[in-house]
Amino acid sequence: MRFFDDIELGQRRELGAFTFTAENIKRFAAQFDPQRFHLDEEEGRNSLFGGLAASGWHVGCVCMKLLVADNQRLAELARGRGEPVVVGGPSPGFRDLRWLKPVLAGDTISFASEIESLRPSASRPQWGIVQARNAGTNQRGELVFSLLASAFIPRRNRG
Repeated sequence: MRFFDDIELGQRRELGAFTFTAENIKRFAAQFDPQRFHLDEEEGRNSLFGGLAASGWHVGCVCMKLLVADNQRLAELARGRGEPVVVGGPSPGFRDLRWLKPVLAGDTISFASEIESLRPSASRPQWGIVQARNAGTNQRGELVFSLLASAFIPRRNRG
């Protein structure tokens, strides 16, 4: 993670990829989204999805996991270079969540995050607010998941 002052519009981070297997789709669904088309192959085939479909919440959770893992990787690199490790603040939320195409068993989704807006916080001058488009693309190059996330990021020059 970088200081707010070091982040640029359009900056893109590749977060990694994840393959959704029938087993992990069913395991997530059984615990968090037990709808028939997430739990049973036949029900999935007979649904609008045309196959066993991952819960959209599962897709979002994988994106978050990869985002956190990439932040940890970047922190280790900074630590190794003797640079300060930047710790981001909380997120005030997200908007524009879209599940654009079903994620079916066997699909591999590649996730990325791209900076869409930057603004200093009016009420907390030591922080900036970053909005990033987090998105997932399947192995056919089709966009399947997208959301616009906001986060507080500390400023190097703290006001």
